[in-house]
Amino acid sequence: MKRHLTPELMDDPALDPAEHRHALGGLARLNRISAAGRSPWRGMADLVRESNRPLSVLDVATGSGDVPISCARRAKAEGLELELHGCDLSEVALSQASQRARDAGLTMTCFQHDILAEPPPETYDVVTCNLFAHHLDEEGVCLLLRNMALAARRRLLLCDLRRDRIGLGLAWVFSRLLTRSKVVHVDAIKSVRAAWTPGEMRDLATRAGLENAALPSCFPRRMMLSWEPS
Repeated sequence: MKRHLTPELMDDPALDPAEHRHALGGLARLNRISAAGRSPWRGMADLVRESNRPLSVLDVATGSGDVPISCARRAKAEGLELELHGCDLSEVALSQASQRARDAGLTMTCFQHDILAEPPPETYDVVTCNLFAHHLDEEGVCLLLRNMALAARRRLLLCDLRRDRIGLGLAWVFSRLLTRSKVVHVDAIKSVRAAWTPGEMRDLATRAGLENAALPSCFPRRMMLSWEPS
């Protein structure tokens, strides 16, 4: 299945804010049903459990913050704590993320930042990115990984879709079952068509200088790149 990258509706700066918020709500439901926070949590849980202080976690291109909030909830269920941070280009998304964190009884520091323009201004124990790499071309993914790596003191985690026909079918069905947002219906299909295969992602990580990165598959039809600085 050949990769096909086209602009997603939610990336359009002219998208009506109300439609944007509706779409973010639909994506939040998709993330809950697909347990999108499970793999990132598993990717950082060992560090969180062995630490004697709250680990700082930055989620890049955080959207409405569903994944880091899910990780913080999982940590809290074990009596542990995360220091949450999230960055995104969209002010609408950042406002939504801040509100969702407050609704969950969590504190999340959100700030506007273009991760493709420069690395984050500070470093963090763990830097994560979820469902963003499929929006980018090869050079964009390499730049994303390099800038994330510069900010990650202990671990980098990048989770995204895998491109295959099963994933395409799942995206079509569940986007329509879980939300009425036409933006999500269109973008869910675009996302899978634009996703990378594990082999492609491994090659991109190597090009970005992330040697010895692990790349396990995750349910449902996803993959998670995990890398630690030497």
